Amino acid sequence: MTGTLRTSREDRLAAKLRENLRRRKAQGRALGEAPSSDSDRPLPNGDADG
Repeated sequence: MTGTLRTSREDRLAAKLRENLRRRKAQGRALGEAPSSDSDRPLPNGDADG
């Protein structure tokens, strides 16, 4: 029974992750930006060269 609950939980989490990704991609398209990874963004404080 624990295995079934674990699988069900994993399935729910996977579905939520897919939904979140779809929503973020749509939001990026709506803003006119291509979705980018976190590594493409500048550092929050602006010190990119240290």
